[in-house]
Amino acid sequence: MVALTWDAIGDRFYETGVDHGVLYIPDVSGVYASGVAWNGLTAVSETPSGAEPSAQYADNIKYLNLFSAEEFACTIEALTYPDEFAQFDGLATPEPGVVLGQQPRRTFGLSYRTRIGNDLDGDSHGYKIHLVYGCQASPSEKAYNTINDSPEAITFSWEVATNPAPVTGHQPTSLIVIDSRTVAPADLTAFELIIYGDTAVVPSLPTPDAVIAAFEA
Repeated sequence: MVALTWDAIGDRFYETGVDHGVLYIPDVSGVYASGVAWNGLTAVSETPSGAEPSAQYADNIKYLNLFSAEEFACTIEALTYPDEFAQFDGLATPEPGVVLGQQPRRTFGLSYRTRIGNDLDGDSHGYKIHLVYGCQASPSEKAYNTINDSPEAITFSWEVATNPAPVTGHQPTSLIVIDSRTVAPADLTAFELIIYGDTAVVPSLPTPDAVIAAFEA
């Protein structure tokens, strides 16, 4: 047995930042077959809900708790967004330069990266890749203000609901997180080639089963 210790050197971890945003576009079969870089991400706020207990009583005692289904949602904030996101934001372009609002909102995929730091390496200790499936964005408020002596760029914001994807042997999920500190470096490099692409590979978002298979021992 080893006595517990707190705040040991190298064990003071924290998570910060958001970058490497990618918007994944589904094809006609629903496969997230292509991705585009999402520049200007300022925040992604994850807001899971549900999993609320419902007490069940029997034999004059509290017998058990049943939990409601858990759902995942998030809020995306950004200074800008890819042109390809318009179709997921209820916009259509019947002619170049002509944009129609209040159109059907398609489902998309999303990934982003957060940094993991500690007291030795700072913000570069590691990172997590967040993969989000079945996203649908709700209409958002846009405030256009006059330019003054303290100018600020417009910040766009979208409330995103999700529809979970199936996972063999597990409950369906909308969120997968990959931790660079614990997966094999070679597997991580190969996986990043899939989701980020290169000159020969089109970036895509694999299914949850394919993600798990990519990191199997």
